[in-house]
Amino acid sequence: MSTAAVVPETWRLTGDDARRTLASTGYRALFYDAYQRLQWSDGLSHARSLAFMVTLTAVQGLIALVGVATTFGDRSISDSVVTAVQAAAPGPVSDLLTTAVVQAQRTGSSHSYLGLTLGLLGCLLTTTTAFGQLERGLNRLYGVEEDRPPREKYRLALLLAASAGVLLATAFVALTLGRSLATSTDNDRMRALAAIAMWPLGAALLTGALALLFRWCPRRHQPAWSWLAFGSSVSLVLWIVVTAGLGLFLRHSSSFGQTYGPLAGMAALMLWSMMISVALFFGAALAAQLEAVRADVAEPRDEQKATTPEPAVAGAGTGGD
Repeated sequence: MSTAAVVPETWRLTGDDARRTLASTGYRALFYDAYQRLQWSDGLSHARSLAFMVTLTAVQGLIALVGVATTFGDRSISDSVVTAVQAAAPGPVSDLLTTAVVQAQRTGSSHSYLGLTLGLLGCLLTTTTAFGQLERGLNRLYGVEEDRPPREKYRLALLLAASAGVLLATAFVALTLGRSLATSTDNDRMRALAAIAMWPLGAALLTGALALLFRWCPRRHQPAWSWLAFGSSVSLVLWIVVTAGLGLFLRHSSSFGQTYGPLAGMAALMLWSMMISVALFFGAALAAQLEAVRADVAEPRDEQKATTPEPAVAGAGTGGD
């Protein structure tokens, strides 16, 4: 059970309010209390569950993307996907995902619509489930103990898959096409422009997707987009740092591959998914804690919840067989 304090719903909060609240609180205090809120809401457990779904979504999404390319007979898109994966994913993760791309190419070449159909259905299912899990985790961060009713919850998750999920996929495509254009064109100016523009474009799309998730996932009234921009920006920065740091470690570590052998790719993908899921939840915890400070409820833990004993399970301690 989450023991995080309930964040009172506030209205008409903007980015200017966020900056003033942040200035009066201080970065160090806010980051520490956000970590405490993440801990008391059992955020790491929710991050582990989300990481599992992120792993499945990454593989299924690549299969769907390659299925589209193979169905319409453009192998260059698949090659661009491989290039982008190798650049964006750390070490063994890119090897594993590249293998999935190659397998999808082979399947698509012999069964034109099989890879596309399976990839799209699998990606839609896993993404919807992931966003349903994200709602649960974000609710607990804000101290909300009950999720939406299942039908409403997964209907919203499906809508988020078609909006935030598309933004995430578009960010990946922008990086893919930008890198492909930068390496394929003979125009030096166009090459430089593509190499520079793809990063801020991808970052803007990712930040928008995270802000969209922070805005609509929790079962409560959320503040304005500009208020949530701080938390989503921190999540994005942590995502980049985690990816770069893990990639550097895996690139220079010989023991990781020797330890995990053929499972190195899957182990690295799970580790990467876990770390970026924690980054996402920490950014959301920052947004929640900033709003709690603004509402003069800065303590991240609800002591009454923490000291209230859990209800006894029926039949427990009766001495039965």
